[in-house]
Amino acid sequence: MKIRQQQDFYSGLLFLFFGCLFLWTSQDYEFGSTRNMGPAFFPGLLSVLQILLSLGVLAAAFLNRDTPTQSLDPSDWRGLLLVCGSVILFAQILPYAGFLIAGPTLVLMSSLASEETTWRERVLLSIGLTAFCVLIFRVGLEMRFPLIPPALS
Repeated sequence: MKIRQQQDFYSGLLFLFFGCLFLWTSQDYEFGSTRNMGPAFFPGLLSVLQILLSLGVLAAAFLNRDTPTQSLDPSDWRGLLLVCGSVILFAQILPYAGFLIAGPTLVLMSSLASEETTWRERVLLSIGLTAFCVLIFRVGLEMRFPLIPPALS
């Protein structure tokens, strides 16, 4: 068999890996039933659905005969590192800097992954997303996390 779409093949393998990993890690918890769901019920269900999705994507990589064989484009490692790094940085500075600093830092740093956005767009996006997240999580869901650095409060 010939892999027709390398991108579908590798994404299918990635979905399959994480689906199996999450299904395996959820085995330590009680599954329960549909009436009395345990802590592993929802993650286990999502893992099975992800595994089924991965099998469909993998099949498409081999069975799609209408399109010519395509090789995988080179990855944008800079963008991947900026987005993942910004999430890690956000998690590390949130307790110390507060959400009003950590939120815009996350958006500004991850937006550097795209060279198509201007600084004006990045700043407006960071302000808008931070305000939206504060309204949703702090006001709407009443989650308690520091808005400003604890040293200033």
